[in-house]
Amino acid sequence: MPKISEEQRAERIDRILAGARRCFAQYGYEGATVARLEEEIGLSRGAIFNWFPSKEELFVELARRDNHRLLSLFADEGFEALVRAVTEEDADWLAVYLEFGRRLRADPDFRQQWQERAAPGVRERVHSLLQAGQAEGSVRDDLTVDQLGRFLGLVVDGIVVQRGMGFDPPDADAVVVLAEDAIAPRGARRRRAQRKASSAA
Repeated sequence: MPKISEEQRAERIDRILAGARRCFAQYGYEGATVARLEEEIGLSRGAIFNWFPSKEELFVELARRDNHRLLSLFADEGFEALVRAVTEEDADWLAVYLEFGRRLRADPDFRQQWQERAAPGVRERVHSLLQAGQAEGSVRDDLTVDQLGRFLGLVVDGIVVQRGMGFDPPDADAVVVLAEDAIAPRGARRRRAQRKASSAA
């Protein structure tokens, strides 16, 4: 195989992953056969699996990149940006992504493979964001950062599950308001409610 530059390598991998994502979204994980992957990506199986040893490796890398992208969005732009991204995500892909969660729970080897590829640095940035909010008084401090992160994760996971099951996207504005109220200090929630009441009067 001729030597290629790092830029060409990255472009080839991105092309393979983009085509695989479309294929998984259209046919599901089981239905995304090698023949269908070849057709959607536009490369031979040899060219595809030269970079990824198996269909499962392709899927894990897609899930890892999605996880990193969404957590980075939260860390860089806040929870609202994350909610809007998930509500606008391709519902067909989210349906396949639910399969990823099932595999994590049921398959120890698959879970180990995922843990080895996870990006802890991004999670630490999200934790730092919540800690900074607690320090400045915009985030409640009667719960730990881990508890707050888990709660916000439940909100996002709930959107993913509903959209993957075929429900319409929720009202992103309402989700953000409710979530922000839930993690705001008690006094801030009271002041917000008072402002709403006075503006409605």
